[in-house]
Amino acid sequence: MLNELSIKVNIAERQYPLKVTPEEEVVVRQAAKLINDKIKLLTNQFDVKDKQDMLSMTALELATTLIKLQEETNTLKEEIIQEINILNESLKGV
Repeated sequence: MLNELSIKVNIAERQYPLKVTPEEEVVVRQAAKLINDKIKLLTNQFDVKDKQDMLSMTALELATTLIKLQEETNTLKEEIIQEINILNESLKGV
């Protein structure tokens, strides 16, 4: 990739080297912060010290959120398409 940056992100107290574009860097760093924040929250909530368990629980929570958002987006797309079709039909009569 052109304009790649070499960065390191810390997730669950481990460093991960990555190559990203400048545009991706902000998102990747935000994602790493989100993961670390979720791990901290879950660790406090469940008093579990095993990092693997916390990473698994965080992955499950984030994947669940992603699936819900995808379903909502698909529903919204379908509603928008229906509205456009109704408008198109209305305009045909004009």
